[in-house]
Amino acid sequence: MPELPEVEVVRAGLERHVVGATITRVEVLHPRPVRRDPRGPSGFAAALVGRRIESARRRGKYLWLPLDSGDALLGHLGMSGQILVQPPTAPDERHLRVRFGLEGSDEGREMRFVDQRMFGGLSISTGGADLPAEIAHIARDPLDPEFDDDAFVRTVRKRTSGVKRQLLNQNLISGVGNIYADEALWRARIHGERPGDRLTATQARELLGHAREVMVSALGQGGTSFDALYVNVNGESGYFDRSLHAYGREGEPCERCGTPIRRVAFMNRSSYFCPVCQPAPRRRRTTATPASPVPD
Repeated sequence: MPELPEVEVVRAGLERHVVGATITRVEVLHPRPVRRDPRGPSGFAAALVGRRIESARRRGKYLWLPLDSGDALLGHLGMSGQILVQPPTAPDERHLRVRFGLEGSDEGREMRFVDQRMFGGLSISTGGADLPAEIAHIARDPLDPEFDDDAFVRTVRKRTSGVKRQLLNQNLISGVGNIYADEALWRARIHGERPGDRLTATQARELLGHAREVMVSALGQGGTSFDALYVNVNGESGYFDRSLHAYGREGEPCERCGTPIRRVAFMNRSSYFCPVCQPAPRRRRTTATPASPVPD
């Protein structure tokens, strides 16, 4: 699944190539990607034709293109979605789902939504140019200048749930997916099952810092590319997977201590960690309840 750095790479590409362009036509080639739009495929298309794209924005893993009408084209890549910018003469991609004709963009290019598994989707957010109401509940991400580090640390340390589960909670912190959570935890030497209330404030703050570092590094390399389906708007894959220390390295030696990296099931996915550098948390001690006195 594309994570925040991948989505940011796509957003930056759209900002370069489609901002200022006017949508001249919309072809919905499969109805599923626009299933969340109450207008239906034809209404979705009609509402976009003639609208100018004002900017390209992101909240967590959601992208939106503010329009000159005050509405926004809201998108999520799901498991395998791609937003490509192509010349109109380029052959159709095998899983092309929605095509947007653009006037005023680079060389009159098309914007294409391609999605094999179709877990992603597009919709129009009425009045959502500044922030679509559909995603207003999603927390800011660690790369957002307005992200509140102190509030994050306080919240994590109040909760008894495992810290990896908290990193994946989009209402607390957005954009940190499974891959980058494992990488941040490895760098911080923290096991993902350690309860948040058993972290010191320094540990929680350092973990957040490592999450930022991992994401910034991934941004510089275009994101991860375990799934060959992920490409940015120019069809270029990311290469950050070559720099991963834990995720996907089951059985390989930890780069710090040499212990084989371990994989365990986690929330229908996998967690990767070093069992020596990231020791599992001890179980909490339970206080025994005194036995009731036995009557004479």
